[in-house]
Amino acid sequence: MRRRIAFLGPRGTFTEEAARAIFPDEDKNEWVPRKNIADCLETTYRKETDFGVVPIENSIEGSVNLTLDWLIHEVNLPILAEMVLPITQHLLVAKREIPITLNHVEKVYSHPHAVAQCHHFLRECLPHVEVEYTNSTAEAAQFVANSPEKPWAAIGTSLAEEIYPLKILHHQIQDHTNNYTRFILVGEENAFIGHSEKQKTSILVTLPSDFPGALYQVLAAFAWRKINLSRIESRPTKKGLGSYHFLIDIEQGMDDVLLPGAFAEIEAIGCEVRYLGTYPCFMVKESIVKNKIS
Repeated sequence: MRRRIAFLGPRGTFTEEAARAIFPDEDKNEWVPRKNIADCLETTYRKETDFGVVPIENSIEGSVNLTLDWLIHEVNLPILAEMVLPITQHLLVAKREIPITLNHVEKVYSHPHAVAQCHHFLRECLPHVEVEYTNSTAEAAQFVANSPEKPWAAIGTSLAEEIYPLKILHHQIQDHTNNYTRFILVGEENAFIGHSEKQKTSILVTLPSDFPGALYQVLAAFAWRKINLSRIESRPTKKGLGSYHFLIDIEQGMDDVLLPGAFAEIEAIGCEVRYLGTYPCFMVKESIVKNKIS
């Protein structure tokens, strides 16, 4: 039976690359592009798809708050895997008889994170252009490809050039070379995605409102056990100013003693602990070969 996998679409996004890296067996998968992150997660939560792949953090721009907020407030889906993907941005224009040049570009479309990753190029080479945001880099590429008569460009993946009638006007326009994005796989079933030596556990901690020093106590529960935390992210509880959830990534899998003991200690001081999953972590060192993505 084929797995139905939702990803942030349309075709040609970095999220699709991450999804295909997690599930390389093409004959076992059915790819379901969704127009935004919320749709990816909601589709999987309603079991219309078996799994969902969404971005959660970029090394340059930080967390993807929409993903965090939907996981916290809207859906209860365990995290099954993490995939880290190198991000390379390109300036794409529609194919036409008379090629367009930088001086002719009047508008650039892309996802807000992609635009933010290319500030230097835009400021130095396209200071005159108007920037408009889209739900994904692939949506921007599709939009520009469908309007070849317009002096428009998109910031997106090299894969977009293979899928849409586009050409790359400038390669690798991102500001930093150490640009990586973390993607997570969510779903209700065992994904059978293989083994990784690196394991991670994620939890959501809600502090009591009347306990001064509660966050210190939470961190101390991990510190004296010598448990390493790789990330602490605060997000509003939406119940009032100054009220936050804390998303904590722990650099080890769930064990029988240390983590249960830490969680029990945290709960003993009145905090709520929500377990988000223990999962393998993978990394793609180079962008996926284009001809593997059809």
